[in-house]
Amino acid sequence: MDLGIFCKGTLDQEVVDHCFASLFTLGKNPDPTYLDWLLKAWGWTLAVAGLGLLIALFLGAVMGTLRTLPPDSAWNRFLVRFSTVWVELFRNIPILVQVFLWYHVIPAFIPLLKGFPSYLLVSIALGFFTSARIAEQVRAGIQSLPSGQKAAATALGLTTYQSYRYVILPMALRIVIPPLTSESMNLIKNSSVAFAVSVPELTLFAMQAQEETSRGVEIYLAVTILYALSAFAVNRVMAHIEKRTRIPGFIVANTEAAAH
Repeated sequence: MDLGIFCKGTLDQEVVDHCFASLFTLGKNPDPTYLDWLLKAWGWTLAVAGLGLLIALFLGAVMGTLRTLPPDSAWNRFLVRFSTVWVELFRNIPILVQVFLWYHVIPAFIPLLKGFPSYLLVSIALGFFTSARIAEQVRAGIQSLPSGQKAAATALGLTTYQSYRYVILPMALRIVIPPLTSESMNLIKNSSVAFAVSVPELTLFAMQAQEETSRGVEIYLAVTILYALSAFAVNRVMAHIEKRTRIPGFIVANTEAAAH
């Protein structure tokens, strides 16, 4: 393998002296190296995935909660149906198709979106797609709580909104952190679809750099390592959050109940 490929300029294909030192002048080098390009692409991957995750967490929590509302009013029944349609719609359309819809189709009906940069449209597509999956996890977390939690909140005179805010959601959201970890890691990997609309992220870098250098082994190996590092970092962060927010005795009690 020729790892020196990353120290070559992208314009003249000549090896750049002090390759790693050039990282401190990122964006100012008239002939950036493939290492510069790789790190910029990594930044775009993290930006698209990070924004998509924020959208997914917010919408997923909202839609998952709405799906569990008690059907005691016409408004609640409407919200349950709306959230159900949301989940079934976005989780049953392939993510690549959703990216193309947001990039080519939806702006034709919402002209405001024509001014949005491609990375933002991809983040929205990723966020909506992942929100449907997170919504199901939130719904499952809420429904896994003992019925006594809701009954106790009602007995204390709490409204439905207060019950969810102070009793149900604080418990349910901590329960679903493990599956949320998997979804967060998947979002890092799914961000690779951004290459389809020319967002300069890792996958697009790999394809173009391999064509220019014919060094596919080194290029794709580097990109693979960065994807793995990104997913591992998310895993560690979520594991730390899970540890800090764990409900004392909840896992132990359920484990003992399952054993019996």
